[in-house]
Order: sequence, then C-alpha cells, then structure tokens
Amino acid sequence: MARTTPHPIHCADGFELQATLHMPEGPVRGVVLVHPATAMPEQMYFAFASRLTDEGFAAVTYNYRGVQPAGAARRTHAGFLTWADQDVDAVTRWAADRYPGLPVMAVGHSFGGHAIALSESSQRLTAAVMVASQAGSLRFIRHWRERLLVTLYLKLIGPLCARFLGYMPYARLGLGEDVPAQTILEWSRWTSLPRFYFDDPQLDAVGRFGRLRMPVLAIGLDDDPWAPPEAIDLVCEHLTGCTVERRQLSPKDSAGQGIAHLGFFREHHAATLWPRVVDWLSRHAPIRA
Repeated sequence: MARTTPHPIHCADGFELQATLHMPEGPVRGVVLVHPATAMPEQMYFAFASRLTDEGFAAVTYNYRGVQPAGAARRTHAGFLTWADQDVDAVTRWAADRYPGLPVMAVGHSFGGHAIALSESSQRLTAAVMVASQAGSLRFIRHWRERLLVTLYLKLIGPLCARFLGYMPYARLGLGEDVPAQTILEWSRWTSLPRFYFDDPQLDAVGRFGRLRMPVLAIGLDDDPWAPPEAIDLVCEHLTGCTVERRQLSPKDSAGQGIAHLGFFREHHAATLWPRVVDWLSRHAPIRA
C-alpha cells in the first residue's frame, strides 16, 4: 500500500503547485514524475502511481496550474509553455534535489510527454516514457467526423470561450477539468501548422527537443483517433539526442478493452498495459545490491 503525502512545490515565478508524493513501503530505487494530459486531474494517475510504488519507486503526481480546484482556470494566466517552463521544471528540480543519486524518470501522458521534451529541466532525467504524445495538427486526424468535431472545439468553441469566458470550460463539456484561456489559444494556433509547434519560430521546439540525452519509450495506441502512428513519429524524430523505442499498442493487448487517447491510465488496464511501462522503467533503475 502506497503512502501518500501532499507537498507544495514552488515554481521559479513564485507560483505554488500542490503535488502528491507516493512512497513505497521499503527502500526507494528511483523517482517517477507523472506529467498529466491536458485537462486531466492528478487523481486519474493515482492508481498508476500506486503500482509504481509496488516496484519500489517513489512517484510524484500533480496538477498543472489552473487545473483544479474549481474556478482556478478563470483566475490563472497560463499556457502550455507556462506548464512546461515553470510547472514541469519545478517538479523535476524538486524531485532531483530531494533524491540526489537516485534515477529520476518521467512518464508523460499526451501533452505531458511534450512537456518532458520542452522543459529544460528534463536534462536531469535518466529516462522518460511518452504515452499518446502526438503532433496535434488537424491533418493527422483521419476520420472526417472526428476532424470536424476537433476543429469545432479548437477553432471555434475554444477560442470563443477563451475570449469571452476567460477559460476553456472542459468540465461543462464533459472533457476533463477546466483549463486557462491561453492553453486553448496556443493549441488552436498550433493545430493549423503542418508540423504542429515545430513550425512555430517563437517556440524553437526543435532546439528544445534536441538538447535531451536519454532513452525514451514512445507509446502509440491503435484506437486513438487523434494520434495515428505518423503523428507520434513526427514528435519522436525530433528527439535527435535520445535513443527512442517506439511501440504501438491496441485493444488486443488489453483483452479487447478500448484504450483511445485518454484511457491508458485507467485502472482496468493495470494487469495488461501498465507492466509494459513499469518493466521498462525498472530496467532503467536497477535495484542496488
């Protein structure tokens, strides 16, 4: 049974994140940071974090600023780059400083995988896993109905909500937690670029990705309508300094249960999909004699 304790983590700009540290019963072999997907609350990753503690890892879960509690999105000025440059940076440095000498690794879900590659502090990681982290250009969405729906959200509803409400009401739409306005405006702009944010000269994503030096496991999901293999491959090809292992998983790998973009960390995949990540992390943090 994992022991969980809350921990405040201070970002460089003064913002205070509230993180949860999940501790194993015995010695700690390494630390795994869990970077969430857009609009997904940290509680969604608690069961996975508990599974990591079974293997001797300490795990850190948290929310990006503006995601929880209710009303935070409206009060918070933050975008994806804020999350990567401030929140992910602070969590990574906090863990590395708290556990000197131990491997510090990260698992990123959707944008969480992007955040690993974008954040300067990820140079302190030993290894990383990206799950469903794709180039989010609309051109990659194959089914025309899904592309139309995503276009409606990202090009019309999202920007209108951002400008008139001051946030994106994902909770009201049943799509997760509310997020700050700036995130949806950045996302809306990048989806129109052929190579997603790699075509944004203000971001220099190519340079950010290129500074990493570590093994990376990049997982795609065959029933993910937003992230076909070529969209994930585009992200991976910019990890030029990393040794990238690519895997595609399907519902057949989880007894026929659907996965889709947001489902990998649901507990009903604990016995089928999670061991593929946990075992990979364990190989990069061997138990010390």
